[in-house]
Amino acid sequence: MKKIKVIYNPSSGRQIIQKRIDNICKILLDNGYLVGKVATQKKDDAMFETIKCCKEDWDAIVACGGDGTVNEVATGIILGGRKIPVAILAAGTVNDFANYMGLPKDSKEFCEMIMNENTIDVDLGNWGNKYFVNVAAGGFLTNVAHQVPTESKNVLGRMAYYLEGLREIPKQMFNGINVRITSEEYSSEEEIFLFLVSNSSSIGGFKMLAPKAQVEDGLLDCIIIRKSEIQDALSIFLNILKGEHINHPNVKYFKTKKVTIESEDEVQVDIDGEYGGVLPATFQVVHRGFRIFN
Repeated sequence: MKKIKVIYNPSSGRQIIQKRIDNICKILLDNGYLVGKVATQKKDDAMFETIKCCKEDWDAIVACGGDGTVNEVATGIILGGRKIPVAILAAGTVNDFANYMGLPKDSKEFCEMIMNENTIDVDLGNWGNKYFVNVAAGGFLTNVAHQVPTESKNVLGRMAYYLEGLREIPKQMFNGINVRITSEEYSSEEEIFLFLVSNSSSIGGFKMLAPKAQVEDGLLDCIIIRKSEIQDALSIFLNILKGEHINHPNVKYFKTKKVTIESEDEVQVDIDGEYGGVLPATFQVVHRGFRIFN
């Protein structure tokens, strides 16, 4: 008998997701699976529960929540030392990774994905003792995700991010940060608006922010947007919608296994939508360190 642990964030998606989780549990039970269910209550609960699953004899995990919940489960897999396959059920305000992977949201299709047992091993990003499924970022507007109160996320959804972003634009628009970037592929000292170290192409709801990203290629995609005059900045951000911003002379795009970013300024780093710390940081890839149903 296969044992599956459902780890879910009860504040993500509220009643719709609760009903979907109940449906999924029923379908799995009806098909002979043993199902355990755990609701997270605070930060790192999903990570610790995943570590526990690795130490016990669970066969698979269902991770239900936003990118932050998926991040915690992926981190727990690494720290737990056993590559249990994870089924990601998109919920919450932002689900860049699940959307990028095209994972099913319908309860029946989701369970069929699990029962078919088709899995792939995808890359993760690493920074010290932290891991990321989707992106590490710093600079212009990258602090918005962890400034939005949880209550606002629950009530307003993605709109909460847009409202916070609009509030931050006047404060940050002309503030560049001085950084030193070091990698085999590209090294420089320059003033930038922001940097992104990405695993997938979808970041912050923009599907083509890292348009060449692939989650199985053993590389992280780095996007550096240099400090620009307002007309250049507007051109870059408008072209993001089409994935054409990487052709702008004020944008540097490269792939690497490892990159170090340093700054004498205090630059906060966002990890999958949560505060991760401040620079300096060395980001590197964990090649195919996370197994997911697909």
